[in-house]
Amino acid sequence: MGEIATKIGERTAPFEMAPSILSADFTRLGEEIAAVEAGGATVLHVDVMDGKFVPNITIGLPVVKSLRKCTRIKIDAHLMIEEPGRYAADFVKAGADMVSVHVEADPHIHRTIGAIKAEGALAGVVINPATPIAALDEILHYADYVLLMSVNPGFGGQKFIPPVLDKLRRLKEIVRERGLDTLLEIDGGVDEEIIADIVAAGADIVVAGSAVFGKDDPAKAVRDLLDSGSDWV
Repeated sequence: MGEIATKIGERTAPFEMAPSILSADFTRLGEEIAAVEAGGATVLHVDVMDGKFVPNITIGLPVVKSLRKCTRIKIDAHLMIEEPGRYAADFVKAGADMVSVHVEADPHIHRTIGAIKAEGALAGVVINPATPIAALDEILHYADYVLLMSVNPGFGGQKFIPPVLDKLRRLKEIVRERGLDTLLEIDGGVDEEIIADIVAAGADIVVAGSAVFGKDDPAKAVRDLLDSGSDWV
């Protein structure tokens, strides 16, 4: 894995920008994805919700298959579903480069992580805002990345929960102490005001939905977030 670097003109941002299509216009999805890719996004975040683990229903395998045909950037499938172990490998087969599952939803998460990796994708573990870092203790060594939710999952457009920044700092230190190269991802409530603090706290991948697709020019919105996130350097 190693250091993540995204070229922004003459500058290099030490993080990847991952727009979430949850906030996109699905009648123009191909165009919107092309726009964020042109703006410098290197990951496309796909929220998969089942209406059970979270109170909303979104998209599934057929959409991921279609997305794979229209973009070359990495597809990050975030499974907010019950029994993720039943479907995780199928999302890799559908075209996802990264698949993450919640510790709160999977009592056999070690097996699920192994299944994702066996299909050739990066395997991620997710924890909700109120779930302690200690829940990651036995699985952290096996995860390629950890996704920290900075809102309660299920809906877009929520406000960032500030204490998650300290949680991110503490997890970054644990990763360093253990000599791991685990990437850290943040999802929820990201905007230009908070992104520099998020990156300074240790995020390698930053997800943003309404702060990108809620703007008139998604490409410019990505560039602005990349620039704002680099201001702490």
